[in-house]
Amino acid sequence: MAEILQYKRMDGIFHRMNALTKIVFLIFVIVISIISTKPEIIAVIVFILFILSVAGRFSKELLKQVPMLIFLSLGLLLLTVLTMQSGEIIGYLIPSFIPVIGGHIAITSGALNFALILSLRFFAMLFAFQILIISTQPRDLVHALQAMRLPVDYTLMLLIAIRFIPSLQLEGKRIHEAQLARAYNPGEGVKGKIKSLTPIMIPLVSNALGKANVLGLTIDLRGLRTMKRTRLTEKQYSGSDYMMIILIIVFFLILISLWLKGIFP
Repeated sequence: MAEILQYKRMDGIFHRMNALTKIVFLIFVIVISIISTKPEIIAVIVFILFILSVAGRFSKELLKQVPMLIFLSLGLLLLTVLTMQSGEIIGYLIPSFIPVIGGHIAITSGALNFALILSLRFFAMLFAFQILIISTQPRDLVHALQAMRLPVDYTLMLLIAIRFIPSLQLEGKRIHEAQLARAYNPGEGVKGKIKSLTPIMIPLVSNALGKANVLGLTIDLRGLRTMKRTRLTEKQYSGSDYMMIILIIVFFLILISLWLKGIFP
């Protein structure tokens, strides 16, 4: 499984940016993706994000998340087909040639369009969030969140969550490899996959709870409750930041013109 929410040390355009600029960019992408109801516009956003990842030299990291997003999209497609019956009927989930139960659960154009919009929104938001995390060191992210006047407790919770996810993912992979080394084979198929999760999830959750206890004691020993902070040197704005701000302004003006023409959202 590809690692997610993991900072990659490299020299790219996004790595030279200030974290606050990337947070503003992330918020802009999320807001536009949620507001827009046109799949074409969201698809353009996804394409631009991928081009930016190529410029930032970490497009491979985004491509590793595509299988997970496709699996999620298929789940959304099935859910919308089962719950939405708007638009023209394109076909049936259960083919009509099947006796008795055939010709039920209609697949409508409205359900397909809504599933496509939801899937593209997940693509856009995850890509934008991955760009932020891959190119931002945790300390820079903390400085940016503090500059936005976010309470220290919430900043700490967000940072711990981001740092814990790749750690738990790596630990889960090691536990799985240890079970394979012990010749544990629950069987093939979906049933075997489900059974194989049990010897992984139990020690993983147990270790996570132990780490949470140690982390809480460490936070207390470092004097977080005193609320005294030591200021570090913050990353200055560079030419990459100004280029990103100009890109956001240009894209915003394009959306305004589309809104005046009745094309957006």
